Amino acid sequence: MKFVTFAANRPGRPVLRAGVLGDGVVVDIDHAIAARGGEPLAGSSSDGGSELLTLIRAGDPAIEIARAATEHVVAAGDEHNGDEVIIHPAGDVQLVSPLPRPNSLRDYLVVEEHLRNCVAAGLIDSIADEWYNIPAHYKGNVDEIYGPDDTVPWPAYTDKLDYELEICAVIGTPGRRISAEDAGRHILGYTLYNDWSARDLQAREMSVGTGPGICKDFGSSIGPCIVTPDEFDRDNAHLEARIDGEVWSSGVLGAMHFSFEEIIEWTSQEETLRPGDLLGSGTVGRGCGAEMDRWITEGCVVELEAEGIGVLRNRVGRKGAGPTRIIDVDALR
Repeated sequence: MKFVTFAANRPGRPVLRAGVLGDGVVVDIDHAIAARGGEPLAGSSSDGGSELLTLIRAGDPAIEIARAATEHVVAAGDEHNGDEVIIHPAGDVQLVSPLPRPNSLRDYLVVEEHLRNCVAAGLIDSIADEWYNIPAHYKGNVDEIYGPDDTVPWPAYTDKLDYELEICAVIGTPGRRISAEDAGRHILGYTLYNDWSARDLQAREMSVGTGPGICKDFGSSIGPCIVTPDEFDRDNAHLEARIDGEVWSSGVLGAMHFSFEEIIEWTSQEETLRPGDLLGSGTVGRGCGAEMDRWITEGCVVELEAEGIGVLRNRVGRKGAGPTRIIDVDALR
């Protein structure tokens, strides 16, 4: 399944709904369940909350109910239930980030090719010995999340903005002290992740032995959907980044020095992972402009694509202009 969050128009203001993306359609999960006589699992939101996160927190039984209901209405062609629209043509709704405010965001650094390219480009002196021993990460800002077709801000404090092509694992089942062997059942699915980076400020922040900080916290893009593991070949799926239609990055996630399962084992040693936590892979090899000394410009369109997930498209704003979301989720809070 491909889970999405979409904006549905209602009198007065839009609301956010949880859906499943199908072949050219978006199925409203709760309306599909209601059509079969069931009780809502996700609900709608006019306050900026995430009804998809509510569904995920309800656990595997809720996910299976959603799967059965959406498959049933599509097979039966049940487009409406009374006045409620169950099946929307995909072009008639606006997708937002599948998790407009994730429970948490951790980004790891586990692709060696990316690091070796950074050394070759002079961005770092060498790969630290400890990198081979622990899946180190930083924690991102869950309050600055962007989705498909949003304009991402170019912060006034940077002259070198960069994209980063990454994959996130999305936690579905909570757990603590999870073994790598058991970690797979805790992963709901995967999504694309653009870890926008102010490279000049990043170098300054990290020179003092800490960070990254505001060089990352101004924005992350996630989407367009969360695809379940049965529909995504995370190791071999083709990944691509395009800038104004030109391919800059292309490849696969490939060999991670630590797998997502090992990342889960490490991270959950003395803290509980919870539904809606995002675990980023770190940048794939040649997955950012800094590795190639190529730099995006104000107003350009950055598209990340992953086979099995889709396209995450964002326009870059003008320096210092601030964010412009297609659906202003902040205004709904």
